[in-house]
Amino acid sequence: MFFASDNTSGAAPEVMAALARVNEGYDTSYGADAAMGRVTKLVRDVLEAPEAAVYLVATGTAANALAIATHCPPWGAVFCHHLAHIAEDECGAPEFYSGAKLALVPGAHGKMTPETLAEVMGRTGESGVHGVQKGMLSITNVTEAGTVYTPAEVAALTALAKAKRLPCHMDGARFANALAATGATPAEMTWKAGIDVLSFGGTKNGCIGVEAVVMFDPAKAWEFELRRKRGGHLFSKHRFLSAQFEAYLTDGLWLRLAAHANAMGKRLADGLGQINSVSQRHPVDANMMFPEWSPGTHARLQAAGARYYAWNTSPEREAARLVASWNTAGDTVDRFLAAF
Repeated sequence: MFFASDNTSGAAPEVMAALARVNEGYDTSYGADAAMGRVTKLVRDVLEAPEAAVYLVATGTAANALAIATHCPPWGAVFCHHLAHIAEDECGAPEFYSGAKLALVPGAHGKMTPETLAEVMGRTGESGVHGVQKGMLSITNVTEAGTVYTPAEVAALTALAKAKRLPCHMDGARFANALAATGATPAEMTWKAGIDVLSFGGTKNGCIGVEAVVMFDPAKAWEFELRRKRGGHLFSKHRFLSAQFEAYLTDGLWLRLAAHANAMGKRLADGLGQINSVSQRHPVDANMMFPEWSPGTHARLQAAGARYYAWNTSPEREAARLVASWNTAGDTVDRFLAAF
């Protein structure tokens, strides 16, 4: 019963089959492989963005850090939620690659609001040359609290950035889950809502290790290529990245996998909702949740074989993070609830 992360699941069979196919014979290296051309077309078609520049890297941290570095000067501030992955879980990589500073924005349930963003943005750069300047906006969707921004919410935040002529980034490590949760199209969630550069995740949703960086304005494409190479993230046997992402996007596999993960998340949340001792710290919008329950529950669940992130919020309450994956089975959810 693995609910620790959607990183703990394996790769989808279609992805594994694609890797086996490209393992036969030879192909051009460093992104000039035949599959990469098809990936670029697939991404452009999915996002309704025929001019977008598309590049692949192996990790979400690399995607975020390189995307930010390409769009934010070293004297700039990157406005993000204080729980954002780039702030909490990337060991300073965005700052390392960009030289910029993260400006942390508060907000309930992992989400910035126009009000909280405007407040932090308003006090940034006010000391002239002596202070860090306004740099760019980064929005995480699905958030680190498991909540989801709608396209309208994204647009309300990017409007503030655009008024200051700031570029806007979306950390979409769970981009597919956000789309499955809202019913929005990829274009509605990104460039139509003011996003300039997208980290388009695959690793958490059925791939082994691949993320796309999509720049809707290709003007910075060459700079990104140079930063990717200089930063050590240009794969020589690039076809193994391309094969994963091609299989991921073919015939809507990526959205089917995310819809299943979200459905299993809802099944788990609904089941926990029937237990009087359980409360949720945040709304459950997609495949991730943060329940709290009575002391002694961790010991009982872990003895039954459940694996998840656990901590104590107080002597009276235990807390957990539970994440459903693309291959979480319904009977696994039911066994967890029965063990509870």
